[in-house]
Amino acid sequence: MDKILLKIARASILEVFENKPLINKKELIQEYPFLAEQRATFVTLRINDNLRGCIGSILPRMSLIDDIIYNAKQAAFEDPRFEPLTPQEYEKIKLEVSILTIPEKLEYEDEKDLKRKIIPKRDGVILSLADKQATFLPSVWDELPLFEIFFGHLCIKAGMQGDCIKYHPLIYTYQTKNIED
Repeated sequence: MDKILLKIARASILEVFENKPLINKKELIQEYPFLAEQRATFVTLRINDNLRGCIGSILPRMSLIDDIIYNAKQAAFEDPRFEPLTPQEYEKIKLEVSILTIPEKLEYEDEKDLKRKIIPKRDGVILSLADKQATFLPSVWDELPLFEIFFGHLCIKAGMQGDCIKYHPLIYTYQTKNIED
């Protein structure tokens, strides 16, 4: 079951290089009905363990198959942090598809309380303040394992100062199921 998600992500990128459809959504949904469920996903591309693209959805807005196809193409060709993926790089990429649970608002009193309630490596975090927002998947805890560093980088990703937690932003948490090749 999990391997089909990676095959869909990989084929959706290959469709761009080959300029032809390679995915028969109707057939796949018939064989794997769960692909029709509305789910939010992130697709992450890595080359030699280095991030090469990562784009996703926070909330379910389309079928699982459509979300994976869209996010795989976005991660490969539209992530603003990287140049579009090349055919040579395609041969080297490792893919990860993350399926998200629905984010839940986390009530907290202050930074100390937030630190007690957040569970590193399990919780993905959405931070929102005024018109700024950013998220880190649970896997980011592997790279930023300390609460202060994780949240400092998340604040910066949202376009704020690294100490934005002191302004008591809205915090939502979610979990992911990760499928890697």
